Amino acid sequence: MDIKNLGFTGEMKAYGAAHELESFETGRVIAEHRERYTVKTAEDVYDAELLGNLRFTAESREDFPAVGDWVAITPYDEDKALIHAIYPRYSIMARQAVDKKGEKQVIATNIDFGLIVQSVNRDFSINRLDRYLTICHSAKIRPIIILSKIDLIGEEELGTILTQINSRIKDIPILTVSNQEENRYDLVIERVESGKTYCLLGSSGVGKSTLLNYLSGQEQMKTGAISESIDRGKHVTSHRELVVLDGGGILIDNPGMREVGIADASGGLDMTFDEIVALSADCKYKDCTHLHEEGCAILEALANGELEQNAYDNYLKMYKEKMHFEANQEEKKKRDKNLGKMIKQFKKARKQNKY
Repeated sequence: MDIKNLGFTGEMKAYGAAHELESFETGRVIAEHRERYTVKTAEDVYDAELLGNLRFTAESREDFPAVGDWVAITPYDEDKALIHAIYPRYSIMARQAVDKKGEKQVIATNIDFGLIVQSVNRDFSINRLDRYLTICHSAKIRPIIILSKIDLIGEEELGTILTQINSRIKDIPILTVSNQEENRYDLVIERVESGKTYCLLGSSGVGKSTLLNYLSGQEQMKTGAISESIDRGKHVTSHRELVVLDGGGILIDNPGMREVGIADASGGLDMTFDEIVALSADCKYKDCTHLHEEGCAILEALANGELEQNAYDNYLKMYKEKMHFEANQEEKKKRDKNLGKMIKQFKKARKQNKY
């Protein structure tokens, strides 16, 4: 296999040459298991771990490798390797770290397209689509919406869902797939570009593993049985994986995320809710909160029916979530700064006491 088939670009090659990494083997992290990493090169697959210096200089979890990262490694034994360096990331998909205020958890890196899978039966939610679109926009990933299980509803109901999406979400490709019509998956396969990396996003049971099976041409993930009582597939994916597809693309599958925290500081919300952002430019006050002010263009659009109430409510919900995360981030920075000062003072005092 050529390393280009794993997504290695000319820019990354130039970076390796400029930073004297050409003497190492280059590979991509295809799976992560508690700070041990499966790294795939053009020829081999290694069980890798971080070099001690790289581990101790890491300031946060973001500095550790993630699925999708390119790394410089030194193999030893037959199938083991040490990771010496991580190449720069051109896109990062992250969420709020569980039980850690103000910290991000990197889900995957170096992704070109996000495949947002939503089933059209019990699981469909336009608000959830907004959430995943915001995550993609924040991560600088191009989104593609895939509506699955269309065989479970009628054409009229599907038309209603498509109308709802198109009235709210603009200029995002929408594909529909059915478990009863295998050739409908060809619509997705035709979208896959050689050397490009795709990420699967969506809740448990919406059909991500089934889609992965079709794209890869083999059963990469076991597909859980459908429960008749809840009409939803059992979640069976246990960890993130990167899969090289027969068609030349690369696909990352990650555990189903029902509630993904918004950790957006790069305009993701503005891109998802561009209509609301455009309206805000006409507000009477620059610091308008869009909640109760007289002369608020957004509230006026709501009153005259130009703006959908559900879209406005979902925007406010995610905006507050983002602001809460950023406030926790600032609080964490202050704590880390104060801790750094204390450690510096302690070291200085200990040094003085020696003499």
